[in-house]
Amino acid sequence: MPRSTLLAMTLALAPILFTSACAAAPDPAADTAVKAAHWPFAVTDVARFREPWAMTFLPDGSLLITEKGGKLIHFDPASGNRGVVSGTPAVAYGGQGGFGDVVAHPQFAGNGLVYYSYAEEGDGDTRGAAVARAKLVLDADGGGQLREAQVVWRQTPKVSGGGHYGHRLAFGPDGKLWISSSERQKFDPAQDMKANLGKIIRLNDDGGIPADNPFVAQGAPADQVWSLGHRNALGLAFDANGRLWEHEMGPRGGDELNLIQRGGNYGYPIVSNGDHYDGRDIPDHDTRPEFIAPVVTWRQVISPAGFIIYNGALFPQWQGSGFIGGLSSKSLVRVAFDGEKAREAERFDMGQRIREVEQGPDGAIWLLEDQKDGQGGRLLKLTPKAG
Repeated sequence: MPRSTLLAMTLALAPILFTSACAAAPDPAADTAVKAAHWPFAVTDVARFREPWAMTFLPDGSLLITEKGGKLIHFDPASGNRGVVSGTPAVAYGGQGGFGDVVAHPQFAGNGLVYYSYAEEGDGDTRGAAVARAKLVLDADGGGQLREAQVVWRQTPKVSGGGHYGHRLAFGPDGKLWISSSERQKFDPAQDMKANLGKIIRLNDDGGIPADNPFVAQGAPADQVWSLGHRNALGLAFDANGRLWEHEMGPRGGDELNLIQRGGNYGYPIVSNGDHYDGRDIPDHDTRPEFIAPVVTWRQVISPAGFIIYNGALFPQWQGSGFIGGLSSKSLVRVAFDGEKAREAERFDMGQRIREVEQGPDGAIWLLEDQKDGQGGRLLKLTPKAG
């Protein structure tokens, strides 16, 4: 039986399929969907933003929210006050490109530094992601300015097209800056160490190269690289034991959750548990054991975006769980971890594309929707349901 026919039959029989790195073949999962009547949380519609992409909390409980078109918004959930932060860069807006992620430095209270990613124009018809840092100075009216901006990293080479920038940011327990650099829909650069596309990047907080990166001896840009063989990485999160987990949009039928290993090669585009969108087969991971297989593969894709590993007190039953936003699946997906293993545990149908997930200072879970029909994407707050 052709593989494509078998896959179609399997998807018709099981609404959610996943594989783990220790499994030889996908096993049908029990339906993890939780009906709204049984959700343990209430949803509060807090505000709307124009094409919101990412958010981060500041120590005072206020939020920085990026809008894809190029604006950085400072928003106070308590008062509803919002202001524009000036000093943002010009962005290459279009396709998946624009203003991207934003995170505060671990010592923000002392140094005031924030880091942000964006797509920028190159020579000719080329584009690439960049990451900059600047000092955030807030105004009394709720807005602010970015001062002394400095670019600390760029994708290389810049290429044509408007897809697969990645540019998610995270600070690790080691104080290093981690960046997801997607392969820009160009496939082969994910395996090319003369490019930093399709890689997970690890830098010092000033953009310098850590001496213990695995490929330092190869020189630039390989010296930035922690792992390679990635497609479109849109989520980075560290667990309580300091392990880095990453999710990425795979090709058709191949979304992944990966445990990132130093110097690891995750195989794309040589292997994937999905297929090309034009129907061409890609060999599965089990055909090439030298590549690291995903811990979870979604055969019926969720289109993951945004990622936290929860450690708050408001939902004690979820401490240590991962939460992933789903775009095409219009869902919030809870992942249960057991050491280096993981599985989808629950899925909540949110009715809209979920772009971003964050944990608030009090342990509430916050979501950003993709914009819908020009009405703006909602900022949602999830808190325990009364009773």
